[in-house]
Amino acid sequence: MDHDSDNIPHRGRELLDVLARLGGSARNTQIAQVMDVSEETVRRLVKALAQKNMVERVHGGTYLSRAQDTPMFSGALEQNAEEKTLIANKVSQMIEDGMVLFITVGSTTTHVAEQLRDLKNLTVVSNSLSVVASLADHNGTRAILAGGEVIRSERGSFGRAAEELACQYSYDAVICGADAISLSGGVLASNPLEAELTRALLKNTRRMIVATDHTKFGEQATNVSCRFDQVTDLVTDIPPSETFATALKDAGVTVHVAALRGKKKKKKKRTDVAAVN
Repeated sequence: MDHDSDNIPHRGRELLDVLARLGGSARNTQIAQVMDVSEETVRRLVKALAQKNMVERVHGGTYLSRAQDTPMFSGALEQNAEEKTLIANKVSQMIEDGMVLFITVGSTTTHVAEQLRDLKNLTVVSNSLSVVASLADHNGTRAILAGGEVIRSERGSFGRAAEELACQYSYDAVICGADAISLSGGVLASNPLEAELTRALLKNTRRMIVATDHTKFGEQATNVSCRFDQVTDLVTDIPPSETFATALKDAGVTVHVAALRGKKKKKKKRTDVAAVN
């Protein structure tokens, strides 16, 4: 930091440190969780830091103004934020206390992690810095970072080391996002390392949950994360078109539409936790 930081109060410095640990950007809800303060406090601190040109504000989120690659992820968090929150709430209703989960990198899965904070005693493995930061040491949850080469713009770690650690566990569910949903390819990702990691986890999970908003249907991406017949559940905000709905049904995928915000169901305590190596 330069001389501008001399006038930043302690809480402001702490917020900057949190953003740096999260890879340069985060939703304000997540910052509040990590700092253990209210969202109103975060908004007040962010406003003061923005006046000093230390951070930039987006709807519901903040990023370090000097991290040149951070707007990419911040923009993804902001885009369709309400829909992603609805999807995340729906996904959380499918998870029970004590489950073992893998959660991939992504803006939608970051929203999912926030919703999972209400559950207890989860074991969550993730290559996402944001997911681990949201869930670590909360309600008895064990959050394990699948370490590898960190790609800053993705806010996550990738490569053989991340894959090897991730594949040491047996999962009740893998929760992944999508850059595109294709009739020919299935669930697609732009990052080949992300797609490779998802494919590697298919043999280690009882349930593959894809969480994606309606804008990804019919889009293009290069790499196949998984085929439709490898997906058990797809959670989205608007019912897919008839063509996609038929293809998903034929592949045995259960489609969950998070069209309305509702109360969460009470979670049952898990008694048969999956084995962890």
